[in-house]
Amino acid sequence: MSSALVSHAGPARVAVYSGTFDPITLGHEDVTRRAALLFDEVIVAVAMAHHKKTRFSLQERLDMVAEVAARMPGRVRVLPFDGLIMEFCRQQGATAVVRGIRNLTDFDYEAQMAAMNRKLNPAVETVFLLPQAELQCISSTLVREISQLGGDVSQMVSSPVAQRLLPRPLQA
Repeated sequence: MSSALVSHAGPARVAVYSGTFDPITLGHEDVTRRAALLFDEVIVAVAMAHHKKTRFSLQERLDMVAEVAARMPGRVRVLPFDGLIMEFCRQQGATAVVRGIRNLTDFDYEAQMAAMNRKLNPAVETVFLLPQAELQCISSTLVREISQLGGDVSQMVSSPVAQRLLPRPLQA
């Protein structure tokens, strides 16, 4: 696809793609890459994730996402965030939230979140993107579990991420 997809008059179209990215998977990469072709700028917002234990620290997750994003087309920025995604969108001037959905379970949850986000900030649209079919079974949770048990995750994450996935304890 060409950058002509993002040619338009008016202010820049900024989208936010948020998650814990613990770790960033090939599915996340696919959604980010395609969003970058649709918007002038995509901000990958890496959540602090107070509500769950992560394998990687916030800084490690930011570093992994930044390393992956550096190879993508278009303008992709990586920022940490904490709190409501709609407030983060307001602060960043974003008009869209991008959500990757793999299946009906994801859709049910994400549709509910999109409706609530619309109540919080009606100026921000939610855009759902499906990863490529062969990536739809991949989740960060499964990648973490497989790698913890010594399994090969090289077809689920990019090589720099796979190198970081050596057995290690969860972060508190």
